[in-house]
Amino acid sequence: MDVNTKKLKKNAFRVTKQRGLTASRIRIPGGHLAANYLGIIQEIAEHYGDGSVHLTTRQGFEIPGIRFEDMPKINALLQPVISGLEINQGHPGEGYSASGTRNIAACIGNRVCPYACYDTTGFAQRIEKAVFPHDFHFKIALTGCPNDCAKVRLHDFGIIGMTEPQFERDRCVTCRACIKTCKKKSVEALREINYRPSRNEQLCIGCGECVLQCPMAAWQRSTDRYYRLTLFGRTGKRNPRLGIDFIKWVDEESIIKIIVNTYAYVEKYIDLHAPGGKEHIGYIVDRTGFEEYKRWALKDVTLPPRAEVNHPLYW
Repeated sequence: MDVNTKKLKKNAFRVTKQRGLTASRIRIPGGHLAANYLGIIQEIAEHYGDGSVHLTTRQGFEIPGIRFEDMPKINALLQPVISGLEINQGHPGEGYSASGTRNIAACIGNRVCPYACYDTTGFAQRIEKAVFPHDFHFKIALTGCPNDCAKVRLHDFGIIGMTEPQFERDRCVTCRACIKTCKKKSVEALREINYRPSRNEQLCIGCGECVLQCPMAAWQRSTDRYYRLTLFGRTGKRNPRLGIDFIKWVDEESIIKIIVNTYAYVEKYIDLHAPGGKEHIGYIVDRTGFEEYKRWALKDVTLPPRAEVNHPLYW
């Protein structure tokens, strides 16, 4: 069977080792979906695949063993999943319309985890709406707190939840639980002054450990949600590196705008003759210089007053 492999990959199918067989890749933004969709995935795997399902490192599903000629049937069967997760499509019933921007991964977030500072799945789904479909190879990951269970510093955009602890002095009984915890589990941003904890705002990383440990609820999470945004971590064969802190105490709207602006920047500067037709964003920044990227990234972005932009950024 003559198959256009570029079209196949753009439709979120994989070229596999087995001649005549492909694998279907299923997007699950934020790694969360209703359990009833698992039945559809099972049906596809048992009737059109090899009976197995792979859980990808990016929290999606991959169904191997699918014949090329069955791809239109798979796309039709996947439509309830795609629609249910509200993923943007070019033509309903024809599956996914892009192969870029990998599935947006996230830790379980504050729907379940007491350490998380925000709803990681909800934010991942917002980003999904803003960036997909697109063919540029971006990797985005979210984690609810500085514990970084999602290893977001290995991604192009790493989003780490923060909170600005609010202190109610009259509730405090000077038990020092918050001070001890901050010293043991975080960055020692609290110290005792006049029998009350005092927070070093410059040192605090917004982890919320003090909130969790206070038995009197004297510490509370801020109603405003904040994040730390890291840039351009990468693994792979060539020059792996961790993502670099770009902005602390940034808001959701600014992060989404920065990511969208980065697509425009890459479209302007990408080397289309790079091996495989792909060029990692970090290498583009290496060529243009970080200040040029920053000019594009912050275009029309209104950062909150609390935000701290790292400058200069040693790239």
